[in-house]
Amino acid sequence: MKLKLYFLLLLCLPSVMVHAQEKEASPFDLGRMWTFENPPKEWFSEAYNFNADEAWFDDVRKSSLRFATWCSASFVSENGLIMTNHHCSRGEAIKVQKEDENFDKNGFYASNLKDERKLEGLFVEQLLMVEDITEKVNAAIANAENDAQLLELRSAALQSIEEEYGSKTGWEGLRLQTVTFYSGGKFSIYGYKRYNDIRLVLLPENDLGFYGGDPDNFTFPRYNLDCTFWRAYDENGKPVDSSANYFEFNTDGVHEGTPVFVVGNPGRTERYRTVAQLEYDRDHRYKYLLKFITNRRDMLLDEYNMIKDDEGMVREAQEQLSTINNLSNSIKAYNGIMGGLHNESFMGRKAQLEKSIKAGSPGLNYWSELENEYAKLNPHAWAISHLGPSGLRGSTFLLMHELANYKNALENEASEEDKNAVKERIMAMATSMDKDREMKLLTMLLNEVKEDIYPGDNTLKRVTEGKSVSAFVQNLFEKSKILKSESDAQKCLSKDKNITKAKDPLIKAADILVARYNESVQAFQGSSALRRGLESKIANQAFKVYGSSLPPDATFTLRISDGVVKGYEYNGTKAPIKTTYFGLYDRHYSNDKVFPWALPEKWSNPPMELLKSPLNFVSTNDIIGGNSGSAIINQNGEAVGLIFDGNIESLPGNFIFDEEHNRSVSVHTGGIVAAMRYIYGADRIVNELMGE
Repeated sequence: MKLKLYFLLLLCLPSVMVHAQEKEASPFDLGRMWTFENPPKEWFSEAYNFNADEAWFDDVRKSSLRFATWCSASFVSENGLIMTNHHCSRGEAIKVQKEDENFDKNGFYASNLKDERKLEGLFVEQLLMVEDITEKVNAAIANAENDAQLLELRSAALQSIEEEYGSKTGWEGLRLQTVTFYSGGKFSIYGYKRYNDIRLVLLPENDLGFYGGDPDNFTFPRYNLDCTFWRAYDENGKPVDSSANYFEFNTDGVHEGTPVFVVGNPGRTERYRTVAQLEYDRDHRYKYLLKFITNRRDMLLDEYNMIKDDEGMVREAQEQLSTINNLSNSIKAYNGIMGGLHNESFMGRKAQLEKSIKAGSPGLNYWSELENEYAKLNPHAWAISHLGPSGLRGSTFLLMHELANYKNALENEASEEDKNAVKERIMAMATSMDKDREMKLLTMLLNEVKEDIYPGDNTLKRVTEGKSVSAFVQNLFEKSKILKSESDAQKCLSKDKNITKAKDPLIKAADILVARYNESVQAFQGSSALRRGLESKIANQAFKVYGSSLPPDATFTLRISDGVVKGYEYNGTKAPIKTTYFGLYDRHYSNDKVFPWALPEKWSNPPMELLKSPLNFVSTNDIIGGNSGSAIINQNGEAVGLIFDGNIESLPGNFIFDEEHNRSVSVHTGGIVAAMRYIYGADRIVNELMGE
């Protein structure tokens, strides 16, 4: 792989500069998330004088894990010890706490092997087999006559290949996954070994694992012990023998300029989206999504503050806090993406790169065709965003969707079994809702619709019939028989004509809102094959022009990302490469010891050895959601840290990687071991990690 060739090619193409653009397009705008079937050996040699061979890539691949369906992890000892993040684990770990325990307040440590707690349903996966199947797929789709048929043939080919590999030598017993790269430019098949017996070993208190909370999220300097340790057990109930592939701990491997590599499963990026698609994202998609999750997070936070100190509602408060934390994390992330989409320099670089690909694709109009398709979707954007069924929109709105389903079942003469199933769901919702809460949620939703509805669309006026949103909601809950009582709801549902003729105001509102939602779904689905076909052709043109020197978008499959340990300038000063526990205590006292900078009692008298220990550090690696829990390793394949976040400047990484300001934030392995030694007394795990 020769990225220098890409630079030369880019320089030979027309350069289109945009007003206020500070930097021209770079090959790294599309990121550095490399696949293991096409590892960047030449680039590593060129950038770091590091000649990684197949054995090195094979070892780090097999040392890394996918943690359930949402995070990354890795083996860090010979005996199946697994390292991942606290924020990847907390929601699962509390499922094994006993009635008299509170893991959020006190954490958890299994002082003996027998005390490690199994969590049913949790699993990790190890990528053992990887193979490029592009030629097989391309042969199967060669005679496709149109985009829809191409997608059909591709889907059938991938399924057939997966079945073929299921009985192939070396692939037996593995979970198989076919992966599409470059929107159809390349294809691979992966084989995973799944470990289903996963037991909790050590979990820090929430005050440490979530130190700084939402205010410190996506920032640096940072002071967060965002780690958790689990262990994989085999079919015989013994710790897994992972001696062949695991990352040894190096507690002193982080220095300015040190080359480091993140091995994990980045969830999703959209760096091959066109400028027209990004403008749609900016003006509709993320704008509406941000409003949706922000409003509900704020409501949930108010509710949490009312129950957080109630000893009888510990579990409910913990679950509520998990949802709040997840939403808060998403809000900050999407705000960062929106900031990037409004950044003239970033959008200018996207336009320049798109221009260069067009210049290498004479006579092709894929970009303008795709732009036209999105122009047709603009009037439906508010409806597809705001009117979909979601528990966060409340039970009343879910009830509207169920009523629409029931009406559809009646009109299409569905079976009695199907009709009764829908009717039972309607009754269960109608008779179990908190009406005050539901009125708030429905008012919130309709006000969002009022703010974002497309000009000239009369959907909301038809629903409210001239009333204000609040007056309509009040009237709905007073007049709807379905919402009044169980007996009234049963009486209403007992006659089909009450549903088909929409006599109840709730059914009438459901008719209008759900029909408008379905119309928007049809609009998006109707052009889906065409848009996906155009996206594939555009990505293929980028692939044809630049080849595999550009990494594909993230797909929540294993990648390796290179970078170096490096500070950066911010707020008129410079961030150091690392922080220490001294800073954690300074933040604790500077914020008057209140959450999210509070510390548990056991942390109140730290020894000097702990205070001087490194806690977090930054590097230039390219990461995204899904990378959480990834080990960050050095050239020797040693774990020097644990990825848990990025800085605020990294958030536009969904669509563009900014190598100058982007930083990944990791927990330092030295900080992890220091906490185990001086606070948790986890000498058993320290000895295992350090090979002592």
